[in-house]
Amino acid sequence: MRVVMFGLGQLSSLAWYCLTHDSPHEIVAFTVDGAYMDRAEFEGLPVVAFEDVENRFPPGDYAMLVPIGARAANGLRADKYGEARQKGYSFPSYVSSRALTWPDLVIGENSLIYEGAVIQPFCHIGNNVVVRHGVAVSHHGHIGEHCFLANHAVLGGGVVLEERCFVGLNATICDGITVARGCMIAAGALVTDDTTENGVYAGSPARRRRVPTDRFFARRSQHR
Repeated sequence: MRVVMFGLGQLSSLAWYCLTHDSPHEIVAFTVDGAYMDRAEFEGLPVVAFEDVENRFPPGDYAMLVPIGARAANGLRADKYGEARQKGYSFPSYVSSRALTWPDLVIGENSLIYEGAVIQPFCHIGNNVVVRHGVAVSHHGHIGEHCFLANHAVLGGGVVLEERCFVGLNATICDGITVARGCMIAAGALVTDDTTENGVYAGSPARRRRVPTDRFFARRSQHR
């Protein structure tokens, strides 16, 4: 499959490298919003404006991958994924050959599972999800659309992440917990109870903090 990749940041560079060396897909170009198009090439490939990408790389002949980070509470990735779908693009997903998964894994489109991730049986991963290296998802887990799991996050058995959640570095979510839509789990947090929507949770045990999700992400570098 020939693929156009969205983004010119480090996460797009990482996805380009992994898919080039560890998948059957061929990355042929990068795309980004015209306002952010500050170069003609990236990783040796052409860069085209997203507003015009379907004219250069028609959806019937090319797919698209949107591997960008969790900026705006995963909203930027969700928006660009939706806009690319409206243009008519299909989306591959990527599961590293160095990840440990089982044959019954259900994974949606435009999702990436990086090396060292362990995903046990009876798990479901929705569309537009990023699972970074070293993440552990225990049995019967459900990860909703537009989620981002940072390096070495741990999800116990039967954990449910509703859509647009972020789980930070080395965070742990205990068995049977439901993390409500739009929640941000800080690095190193230990989640022992169900959460409520659009909350920022930090600490051990994790407690909801009086920090809006937009401020939570404004203080962190999210690579486009």
